Amino acid sequence: MLTIGQLAAYAGVTVRAVRHYHKIGLMPEPARDRSGYRTYDAAAITRLIRIHALAGAGVPLARVQELLDAGPAEFADGVQRIDQELRAEIRRLRGTRLRLARLADGEQLALPPSVVGYLDRLRGLGVDERYIAIERDAWVMVAAQVPDQIDAVMAKKHEDLDDPDMVRLYHLISDAFDCRPDDPRVVELADILDRLRLRALAAGELNTDFVDEKFAALLDATMLESSPAAARLLAILEERGWTGWTRIERVPTDRLDPAIPSRPS
Repeated sequence: MLTIGQLAAYAGVTVRAVRHYHKIGLMPEPARDRSGYRTYDAAAITRLIRIHALAGAGVPLARVQELLDAGPAEFADGVQRIDQELRAEIRRLRGTRLRLARLADGEQLALPPSVVGYLDRLRGLGVDERYIAIERDAWVMVAAQVPDQIDAVMAKKHEDLDDPDMVRLYHLISDAFDCRPDDPRVVELADILDRLRLRALAAGELNTDFVDEKFAALLDATMLESSPAAARLLAILEERGWTGWTRIERVPTDRLDPAIPSRPS
């Protein structure tokens, strides 16, 4: 008969491991000698070696028991099932590692790839990083609200960047980020936005209602806080018949001041 230390040595495990297997029921408690010490026979060595081999192969301890008690066919099926589960876990862990690697760029934390690609395109145009940060934060909120629509919205934004007026708009925003309300570039910004909105309206593409009014108001407030000239820009656009920044609407012509000339498209 063997002591627990001898059993562990024969099986190539630690005494602590043997005690743990007793605790979770993988190793039945053996008889004890007159001094109260556990004593083990050859069958215990065989069982312990099998437990150690299965655990070493990656079988979760919670699944070891069913394999120990299984016949040849059941054992093969059980191993196959565990292998499938491990493959799925490996795929999950690879995906986690990939996401962690992307987190090195903070934009990947809460933005879908379509938005990240759009922001990268703005960088390629030389847009001021401070303005990109404002757009990024806004798109984080939008993507969370309409995750099923964000890719389509970004596709349209990419199309918009093919318009020279839109590119000029972003360059102006970069150059005039800190400009005063009376800076002439504010009027040029309004001119470009007026043209872009009129063309979108004529094409039936002035669809900015992908977020609700309360959320749109939050985004508008963020825009107003972004630059000293933002309030004047919106005021000029309102004079020309436009309301809103996120949810853009055209004021009916009968509400416009007749003294305000219509702008060419």
